[in-house]
Amino acid sequence: MKIPKRLQPLVDEGMVDEVLYQLMSGKEAQVFVVRCGDQVRCAKVYKEAQKRSFKQAVQYQEGRKVRNSRRARAMSKKTRYGQKEQEDAWLNAEVDALYRLADAGVRVPEPFGFVDGVLLMEMIADSEGKAAPRLDDVTLTPEQARSYHSKVIADVVRMLSAGLIHGDLSEFNVLVDATGPVIIDLPQAVNAAGNNSAERMLERDVDNMRRYFGRFAPELLNTDYGKEIWALYEAGDLHPDSQLTGCFEHDTESANVDELLDVIEAAKEEEWERQERLRDAEDDD
Repeated sequence: MKIPKRLQPLVDEGMVDEVLYQLMSGKEAQVFVVRCGDQVRCAKVYKEAQKRSFKQAVQYQEGRKVRNSRRARAMSKKTRYGQKEQEDAWLNAEVDALYRLADAGVRVPEPFGFVDGVLLMEMIADSEGKAAPRLDDVTLTPEQARSYHSKVIADVVRMLSAGLIHGDLSEFNVLVDATGPVIIDLPQAVNAAGNNSAERMLERDVDNMRRYFGRFAPELLNTDYGKEIWALYEAGDLHPDSQLTGCFEHDTESANVDELLDVIEAAKEEEWERQERLRDAEDDD
């Protein structure tokens, strides 16, 4: 196919030999399948900020550290330079998260380079070598659902042990290869220690997985891994191989009405975003 303009620098640098086809186009990026020597990989081309429709960037970026103090000051202002630095930090977040999580033993695509807003990474493939399907596109047996759910929860624990929360985990950003689930799409990865919404995001990620896998293994609907994981994390007792029960003893004190209303509003927003992803997925098909 014709080489997209954004991929031309990677071709010129010899990082990509051939662009084979476009795999998908979403709110944040387009993904192309490319040939690099004798390897088939993916090139994720991030859309420019004004063309993305991810609406909660500020909430997700809270707590991210910027090593350069000049950059940090610029990012706090709304100058053109500050906006560019903010955009660069957003784009680099997924690359940093992929390296960090791969080192932590989380099953994510292996990154191979990041050039001018294009992330070159491993293509997750099925047993026939084709692009692996999303979790939402597969039908599971109860045994598979229990096994895959266990693997995803174990990866969530490893992620949090490494200081990160996915922040947008659902059946739409988990692929299924020959060995099971692979977590993708991490530009919004959350710094667990520095983000005031970290607990809610962690529980939302885990609850999304519970609801999805519970379609095939209904007993999973009775678990509460999110609160259990966070309680261990807050107590300093969470580690990559923590043994979980799926049970949590809830506080029986009176609920804070304002907090409850915030949770309800957040749930409405999450459902709206879920419906948007469903519509996007239908458009891709």
